Amino acid sequence: MNVSTTADRLGGALEIPAWKSTVSHVAAFLIALIFISSGVWKITAPFMWARGLEEFLVPTWLSLPFTLALGIGETLAGVLILVPHYRRWGSILSSLLLVAFMVYIGIHYPQLVGKDCSCFPIVKRTVGPAFFVGDGAMLLLAMLAGLWAKPVYGRTRSAAVMLGAVVVFSAVSYGMAVHSLTGTPAPESVMVDGKPFSLQHGRVFVFFYDPECGHCDAAAKHMSKLTWKSDVQVVAVPVRAPQFAADFLRATKFKAVTSNDLDKLKAVFPFPGDPPYGVAIENGREKGPVAKYDDEDPAVEPAATLRQLGFVE
Repeated sequence: MNVSTTADRLGGALEIPAWKSTVSHVAAFLIALIFISSGVWKITAPFMWARGLEEFLVPTWLSLPFTLALGIGETLAGVLILVPHYRRWGSILSSLLLVAFMVYIGIHYPQLVGKDCSCFPIVKRTVGPAFFVGDGAMLLLAMLAGLWAKPVYGRTRSAAVMLGAVVVFSAVSYGMAVHSLTGTPAPESVMVDGKPFSLQHGRVFVFFYDPECGHCDAAAKHMSKLTWKSDVQVVAVPVRAPQFAADFLRATKFKAVTSNDLDKLKAVFPFPGDPPYGVAIENGREKGPVAKYDDEDPAVEPAATLRQLGFVE
C-alpha cells in the first residue's frame, strides 16, 4: 500500500499541466505539417530539387543524393514529432536540420541573398533577414514541441520501422521518377561562363540563334516577354558570330546564359536549316523540340509550344 501510494504521488507530480500539453501538441502539428510536406515534395520531385540545390552552391555530383537524404530526414522528423512517444526525437532532429539550414545560409549569405528559398511548400520566401526570422520561429516551435514531451524509453524498433518505411517510399518514388524519363539524353553538361553547367537536373531551354538574324531577334524579343516557370533556365547558343552574343541578349532583353558548345549540343540535337531553333530539356532528357517561330504572330509560336511543354505560364 505504501509503495503504491508513493508511486501514485510521484506520477501525479510528473503530470504535465494541460496548457503545456496543448502547446506541445499544437507546435508538433505545425512542425510536422511543414516538414512532412517539404520532405515528401523533395522525395517525389528529386530532379527538380537537385537542380534547385545546385543553385544554392551544392556540388552537382552531390545534389541528387543530398536531395534524397534531406527529403528522408525532413519526412522522418515530421513523422516522429507528430507521434507523442517519439516527439522528443522528432524535436531534436527537426531542430538540428533548422540550425544546419541557418548556419549554411549564413556562411554563404553574400552569394545567396535574394534567391528564392521556398524549400517548404507552404512557406514562400527568399534569402534575406526574414529567412532567419522564419527559421528561428520554426526552431522555437520545434523546441516547444519537445520541451514538454514525455521522455522516450525503448520503442526503438517502431522508430526503425518508421525510418524504413520512409526509405522505401523514397526508393519507390525515385524509381518512378527515373522510369518517367524519356527522350534523347542530353549531354552531361556544357560550358557557361567558363564553368560546367549541368543539363541533368531540372528544366533547361536551349535556344540556338544567329546574333545577326532578324528572325532570331524577333523570336528572342517575344520570348523575353513570356512568363517563364521559376525553375526553367534558358541557355542561348549562338550558331555563328559568338562575339555578338552578349549584345544580342542585351538588345532583345532575353534573360539567358550563353554557351558556345554548339558542336556538342548540335551533335545531340541536330536541326535542319537555319535558326531560330530550341530544345526543351527536363531532367537530362529532351522533352520536345521548339521549332516553330511565327514571324507574323510570335504570340502564337513559340509561346504555344513552350506552354504545352510546361516551360512558360
